Amino acid sequence: MIAPWRHRLHEVIFEADTPAGRAFDVALLALILLSVAAVVLESVASIRVRYGTPLRIVEWLFTVVFTVEYVLRLLSVRRPMSYARSFYGVVDLVAILPTYLSLVLEGSQALLVLRALRLLRIFRVFKLARYVSELSVLTRAVRRTSAKITVFLFSILTIALIMGTLMYVVEGEQHGFTSIPRAVYWAIVTITTVGYGDIAPRTIVGQMVAAFAMVLGYSLIIIPTGIFSAEILQANRSEVSNRACPHCSREGQALDAVYCKFCGGRLEQDEPAPPRRRRGLRRRRAAPEQDPAEGAVPRGDGPSDQNGL
Repeated sequence: MIAPWRHRLHEVIFEADTPAGRAFDVALLALILLSVAAVVLESVASIRVRYGTPLRIVEWLFTVVFTVEYVLRLLSVRRPMSYARSFYGVVDLVAILPTYLSLVLEGSQALLVLRALRLLRIFRVFKLARYVSELSVLTRAVRRTSAKITVFLFSILTIALIMGTLMYVVEGEQHGFTSIPRAVYWAIVTITTVGYGDIAPRTIVGQMVAAFAMVLGYSLIIIPTGIFSAEILQANRSEVSNRACPHCSREGQALDAVYCKFCGGRLEQDEPAPPRRRRGLRRRRAAPEQDPAEGAVPRGDGPSDQNGL
């Protein structure tokens, strides 16, 4: 059983339904916005020259606060390593590492803009169940289509390799296709309909290949879109709650769930079971069976019986 103070800490840090938890999350989001703004302002040369030292001090203050918050999150869950390996756990760690790395690697503090990922918690604070449900649908759709999208991307790379090699043979080095990798780069840029224009075919055959690549690029857009849309339509849109599991701190549980669907831990605080009431057994006394013949009044058949004689 988790200690009461850890259970209370978990409610404040991870739950947004309580007043204390909501106030904690709102204050945390405000600190994240201020810290990201400080990093962005420090990247401007004129501001860095005038306010560089105050901005760095403010940044270290934010880092200390977020470090304490990260430690408290690990203390409030039953499985700290499970939370540390989760998406939000990794984001929380990445949000504080660049400041410490800046002591060794100069310029790494610019990576602090990754703290903007922590703003995804805003959906847990202000969403309630609707946004969590939609996010769950998208997550399931991406997971189910990952194999199909991987095969599709591999096919596109194969086509780009073949077309790039063909353009290298047709155009040659004199027209800018100096190697097969550079020609494959042109094929990828053309198929994706980006078209930088730094390399262009000059021969008629090369232009025909380029035209085919452009038309092919437009026709390929519909394939991943159709795959992903079909999976979204098939996704289960069941309602979920925004409560976090006290074991793995993952959200997206069903409204009537008792155990976490990710780690199997019990969602509610363990409470001692109420004592069972013993009900006395009532024994029914069986009424003595009465012979119908004994209780029956004999009925006379003759006239003497009728007159009492």
